[in-house]
Parts: sequence; structure tokens; C-alpha cells
Amino acid sequence: MQGPRKDDICYATQNRQDAVRELARQSDLILVVGSKNSSNSNRLRELAEFCGVPAYLIDEPAQIDPAWLEGKATIGVTAGASAPEILVRRVTDYLAELGYASPREAEGIEEEVVFSLPRQLQA
Repeated sequence: MQGPRKDDICYATQNRQDAVRELARQSDLILVVGSKNSSNSNRLRELAEFCGVPAYLIDEPAQIDPAWLEGKATIGVTAGASAPEILVRRVTDYLAELGYASPREAEGIEEEVVFSLPRQLQA
């Protein structure tokens, strides 16, 4: 799979892609929470599959097909940059209801970029 040069994509996108590569090493299946219209979310799903792990893009827990989970011991969950945290939490809560262990958050790169308001908007 060939993607854009690392210096052509934003740090948040690169961090998520790096995290999916690591998640793929530890998972039997990856669920990507995000919109099917999201380029970032689609790339995460494609990257997981490129790493050899089945992956599905979902907006909500109701979209999870129980057949996907058959024989899968470890389910990785990630999200596109624009997916609200509450949607990720709903997916992990649903997986817990199905008997999967409580989620373990993977260590990642702390994003500490701060954007200043334009002068016109500053008080």
C-alpha cells in the first residue's frame, strides 16, 4: 500500500496510522469508528487490512456483525480524527457486553500542538 509522503500528511493522521500498525500486531480484528465519507477513517481501515488484519468501518455498535467476531480473541478499536470519543466508548461498551475484556488504551504519541486564535478573534 502506498500512501502520501509522511511530510504531506498532518501529525494527527500520521499518529493514528502509526497506532493502527501497532494495533494490528496485537489484534485479531480491528473496528474503525468513523464515517464512510471520512478519508482518514477509510485509510485506517485499509491500513489495518494491509497489515493482515480484517477491519471494518462502523459509525455505531449496531453496525457490528456478530459473524465478524467469531473466533476473534482480541478486538482492536480505533477511530478517525473526526469521530467523537463517545462513539468509541459506545463500541467498547458494546464489546464488553459481549464478553470482551475492558478496553486497554494503547500508549501513543501525546499531541501537544496548540493553535492560536487569529488576532481578529482575540479579546
